[in-house]
Amino acid sequence: MDYRQLTPAPRAVDWGLLVSVATLLATGVATMFTGTPATAWVIDLHAIAGVVLIALLPMKLWRVRHRVTPDRLTAPRALSVVLAVDATAALVTGVWWIFGGTLDLGPWGLFHLHVGLGLLVPPLLLWHLRYRFHTPTRRTIGGRRNVLAYAGVLTAGALVWRVQQPVNELLDTAGADRRFTGSREDGSRQGNRFPVTSWVADDPDPVDPADWTLAVTGRVGNPSEYAADEIGPADSEDALLDCTSGWYSEHEWRGVRVGNLLDAAETDDAAAWVQFRSVTGYRWSLPIEEARDALLATHVDDERLSHGHGFPLRLVAPDRRGFQWVKWVTEVRVSKRREIGEWLAIFVSGF
Repeated sequence: MDYRQLTPAPRAVDWGLLVSVATLLATGVATMFTGTPATAWVIDLHAIAGVVLIALLPMKLWRVRHRVTPDRLTAPRALSVVLAVDATAALVTGVWWIFGGTLDLGPWGLFHLHVGLGLLVPPLLLWHLRYRFHTPTRRTIGGRRNVLAYAGVLTAGALVWRVQQPVNELLDTAGADRRFTGSREDGSRQGNRFPVTSWVADDPDPVDPADWTLAVTGRVGNPSEYAADEIGPADSEDALLDCTSGWYSEHEWRGVRVGNLLDAAETDDAAAWVQFRSVTGYRWSLPIEEARDALLATHVDDERLSHGHGFPLRLVAPDRRGFQWVKWVTEVRVSKRREIGEWLAIFVSGF
């Protein structure tokens, strides 16, 4: 049997690689916002695209192996080698994470390495395409051979992804205790003893409660301001914090219900969004109905929040990812429209 008949044509492999990388990048970014089981398909698609890339990359490397010998290694081909190494490393670290792997890189770990390597692939690929891009033809995207080969690769990818969980459970790896987001449990029900992380460089000096106030402003009839000792742990919420750094932690949070603050401030009829602002300038908004059910926490599992976890006040937003749980909250701002600038603020606030 000629096994080449079971694989896509060379040009089809190239385009399959491009589509796989584009899918991995798009779904990788989208995973930052997948907090509910209804969005788990994003994670599944990301994983399947990774398996497809694992299947296609060896085909590509085998085909071009004669072009990367030392005597034929031009600058564009050297770049192609770097791209192949980076893509392979991103795939290996992703698989390693799925099966419970760990790696201590100081403030970072294996999951961060996987994300970093993955984010390096697109710019390298774009530079590679500067020399290697070819417009697809009907023969590239059609033909019985290509259609059947890709159907087989996609089916195999889906099956491999479904099988990994039973394999993890059978081998009793750390990967068996992952949420649908890929995150692993760490520090649940242990007060402040869960990981301290900051989005990008958002890491202020400790807040002095004597100088801190919480303001409720914007589209309200009764703007309010509260001192630290005026906000007590009157309300509680069991909620799971799922961080984009690859861990999750479940706790009882206690503080003040945002809806109570909004009622006291008397929001007007045009109010549609509620923005939570940190002492650093970091901020994130929730639709007002969702915000009303959120909690501004002062305590976690009967312990006062530590500085690293947002003392004196942090947002608890169930079904949202960790970077949306604003820490060190100093203002609740009600508005008619969402502030577009907050998408920039979350990346530059720490600077």
